[in-house]
Parts: sequence; structure tokens; C-alpha cells
Amino acid sequence: MLDAAKSGAEWAWSDLYTELAGPVRGYLAGRGAPEPEDATAEVFIKVARNIHDFKGDGPSFRSWVFVIAHRTLIDDRRHRSRRPLITSIVPETTAGGNVETEAVEALVTREILDAFERLTESQRDVLALRMIAGLSLEQTARVLGKRVGAVKALQHRALASLQKVLELSGVSQ
Repeated sequence: MLDAAKSGAEWAWSDLYTELAGPVRGYLAGRGAPEPEDATAEVFIKVARNIHDFKGDGPSFRSWVFVIAHRTLIDDRRHRSRRPLITSIVPETTAGGNVETEAVEALVTREILDAFERLTESQRDVLALRMIAGLSLEQTARVLGKRVGAVKALQHRALASLQKVLELSGVSQ
């Protein structure tokens, strides 16, 4: 598929986009991109411009795409010169259901987002890449330019911090 995409095959680009656009958008949204759809489009434009320079297999390609997404996010943050806000890492619910249930879900979602914001920037990056983007430890390490052991430690500390904050707020009961 990668060879076909490099040669410009429309079906290959469609398949690559279908496979990766959702996770890329989720990663960008979860990490505070103000316009995740626009940022996702920017990532895929960069992928298209640079795919001829890519060498590797499918999993390496996925990591490479998330390296581009991560750098795009960092560039946007630098450009905006302010701390990013998490827009939503939890899917929105549709209206018309049980009002009490929706209110509780909104409260829990807010608690989770607040807890996520209390993590360090590196911890948020690791959790977003691992949980939202679905990258392996090795792929996450490559995207962030860290060792696998450092990623494991960041993930462990982040999950422990989240659990503690959520327990204190009564969300995990």
C-alpha cells in the first residue's frame, strides 16, 4: 500500500487516510489542538509532501505519521504562544436521552479532563499517544524522542496520578 501511495494511487491514499485520520484527529484533539480537523488535514498534507522520503514498513509508517502530528501540534503551540486546552477526549453524547444520566456523564467527563490537565505535559503526551492514538511503547518513544523505559515510567506515573485524582474526586467509585 505504501508503494502504491508513493506512486500516487488514489485507492492507497484513501486507505491510508481511512486507517489513520481518526487516530490522528483523536490524538490532536486530546492534546488540545484548537481545530483538530484542520490540524489533521495539515498532517496529511505533510505526509503527502514527504512520503517519498519515508523508508520502512506499516508500523514504522504509523509512527512516522504520529511524529508529524506531534511536531505539527508543537509548531501550533509555539505559534499561539499559550497553553493548549483539551477540547474533548470523550465522544459527545446525542441529546434526547435521560437528562440525569447526561448530567452525570458531563460531570464525570469534566472531572476526567480536569485530572488529565493536572498531569505534566510529557505524561499527557504519552497517554494521548498510547490510549488515543493506539501506539505501542516503541512507537510512542519514537514520536517523543524518548527511550522506551522513559515512556513506561511516564505512563506509569501518569496513570497513578490520574487514579489518585479521580479517587479523591469520587469519580472512580
